[in-house]
Amino acid sequence: MLDRTELREIASMEGGYFVSLYLNVDPMFNTKGDYMVHFKNMMKNTVDSLDKAAYKAVKDDLEKVENHVISNKRMFRKGLALISSTAKSFWKEYNINVPVKNELIVDKTPYAKPLMDILDNYQRYAVLLVDKESARIFIVHLGEIVEYGEVHTPAIPGKHKKGGWFALSQNHYERHIDFHISMHLKDVVEKVDSFLSGEYIGRLIIGGSDEAVSMVKGMLHKTVLDKVIGAAKVEMFAKSDEVLRRVEPIVSAYEKKKEEEIVESLIAKALKKENAVLGLDNVISALQEQRVMKLVFVKDYKANGYNCSSCNYLSVQKSDSCPYCKGKMDAVDYMVDLAGQKAIQQSALIEVVSESKKLLDAGGIGAFLRF
Repeated sequence: MLDRTELREIASMEGGYFVSLYLNVDPMFNTKGDYMVHFKNMMKNTVDSLDKAAYKAVKDDLEKVENHVISNKRMFRKGLALISSTAKSFWKEYNINVPVKNELIVDKTPYAKPLMDILDNYQRYAVLLVDKESARIFIVHLGEIVEYGEVHTPAIPGKHKKGGWFALSQNHYERHIDFHISMHLKDVVEKVDSFLSGEYIGRLIIGGSDEAVSMVKGMLHKTVLDKVIGAAKVEMFAKSDEVLRRVEPIVSAYEKKKEEEIVESLIAKALKKENAVLGLDNVISALQEQRVMKLVFVKDYKANGYNCSSCNYLSVQKSDSCPYCKGKMDAVDYMVDLAGQKAIQQSALIEVVSESKKLLDAGGIGAFLRF
């Protein structure tokens, strides 16, 4: 899983050469497996641009990267990042669930900025499992889950089951138990607060019994409590994949709510002409001017249009020749895919809305603009 500390360490490496590949392999934007064409073109352009000494230094890395892309192409998600350095005996792969801008960089330091941007722009969720003597912390990000830590307080006593003399002090003993549990939960809350602030996590899901969840929520600082989006009944000993299965409906519901808020904001801003547009024609115009900050469209929205075979100029209006390079304009039935590709190449964010009648009625596609 992407980790900010690890990426900082990678970005600070130096000595020798590094090959950094970012490849958009999202099937939504590569209807015919076009990413292999883009990859081969990048490889050729990179080799042609290197001097003999640099090429000799990275030849093995380029071959390693190429072999990996070719042999694993059926296993990719949406975005692929590879960083390789034979000189440093270094290899790192990130197979991620968001598309990335196509780039192949050869330099004396690794190129990690796109991965840092993903950490900044895509929501990470923390999951806290808690009971009276233990706690576990997970991070859910881009469909993956990783356990990050555990808090255990084994000294908490159990309840007496004997009668007689012990029953006379039962109330005192239960207060003793409650004291230990509260100290344990206080320790958990402090560690969670520190963890969330250090890991740049915006949302928290609490797992456990109703009683445990209620007690923890009652002790959380307001800044952390505001991040809680739901609770799930998960056993403390559950494996990571089971934890993910239990919290996924909560994440999905929250993401759907955020999608609805994004659509509402997009339509409102577009109607007020506040750096937002609706409709394919307006979106294409904004893309041509490189003004798109975030592209938003309904998942199943399709549209026809025209694409220049030479410079990839896009147009909704029929034209025989490109107004920029005079190249041939080909009719295409996957304009949304091409718009998405162009947005990614301009480092714009992509928001694919699962369903939205409001956005469909407004044209099916829109964009927030940089200016």
